[in-house]
Amino acid sequence: VQYIILRKDLIKSKTWNLGAIIAQGCHASTSAIWTFRKDPNVQAYCEDLDRMHKVVLEAKDEADLLDIDCKLSEGKIDHIMWKEQPENIITAIATKPYVKSAYGTPDRKSVV
Repeated sequence: VQYIILRKDLIKSKTWNLGAIIAQGCHASTSAIWTFRKDPNVQAYCEDLDRMHKVVLEAKDEADLLDIDCKLSEGKIDHIMWKEQPENIITAIATKPYVKSAYGTPDRKSVV
């Protein structure tokens, strides 16, 4: 399973539409898969495209997303924090795919 965390405050923003937010999650997901492409978990995840599983979660704002980034780093969970360019706005985090039983499900409300 791959976890993707999106900033909820951007969804409420008048300058970010739903498609733009979804694109941020896609960017983060693709970046994580590419960055960790040699990892056995990622290779197994990509070998069966019909069974990929993603969980999309929310962070309330940038500070919350930065806190999640810190906790993932402390827990040694490989992930990517995506910044939209050229604005340099932190928008999303995606973990590398892991076996779900290894870490369980994070305690966050699902966005989608």
